[in-house]
Amino acid sequence: MHSLTVMKTYFRLGLLNVMQYRADFFLQVLSTLVNFATSLIGILVIFDRTSDLKGWGRDDLIVLVGIQILVAGLINLVIRPSMQQLMEGIRLGTFDFLLTKPADSQLLAGVQMVNPAGVQDVLFGCGVILVGLSLLDASVSPLDVLLFLLVLIAGLVIIYSFMLLLSTCAFWFVKLDNVLVIFNTMFGNAGQWPITIYPGWLRVSLTFLIPVAFAVTIPAQSLTGRLDGGTVLGTFALAIAFFAAARFFWRFALRHYTGASA
Repeated sequence: MHSLTVMKTYFRLGLLNVMQYRADFFLQVLSTLVNFATSLIGILVIFDRTSDLKGWGRDDLIVLVGIQILVAGLINLVIRPSMQQLMEGIRLGTFDFLLTKPADSQLLAGVQMVNPAGVQDVLFGCGVILVGLSLLDASVSPLDVLLFLLVLIAGLVIIYSFMLLLSTCAFWFVKLDNVLVIFNTMFGNAGQWPITIYPGWLRVSLTFLIPVAFAVTIPAQSLTGRLDGGTVLGTFALAIAFFAAARFFWRFALRHYTGASA
């Protein structure tokens, strides 16, 4: 309950911050619409030439793009701004104040900056998913929805852990902001297509080195009837492994952190 109270407080502060800069919020809405239009045009151009893309149809890809927008919204809602604030706090020395607060430092670092504008991406992504499923005329059972939510959460845990691992390197390196920019670019460009269409070496890279597949393709497979039990178990196992590694590396970094005054 204490952790939920902390997250609720940071979300309220983030909402107050957005209300101060409303024009920026509407620009983000416009950016989301432009990105979706670009993705949709790309899909329509491709399927004007073919009816199948490595087993994926046009409407399947609309569902996948919706999931990519949804996940991007969740990342931009709290994970990315918090990781950026973490690296900046370590560089400037303000991270020391976070350590003095009566809560787990990893929890505080992971929710310290909330951008409620990400909610509009989440809602828009959900809308695109529903449109794609209606075009597919797919029968989605409550069990399918539950499976989708579970693998989506597992994918978000993997993404959070991966970004925390990168951000924790700021304890040793001066400036790592560009690392998150590169990740965001890779996620935006590669995530809007199913992982199965890429060549083998790139598929492995986008599965384990930059875990885009677990955040987008696998949740899309759960809604389009392509997911098998082995992949589900592998996703959950990898989520646990990533989180444990991120937790271990975080505690290791704290033990070697000497503070801003050193």
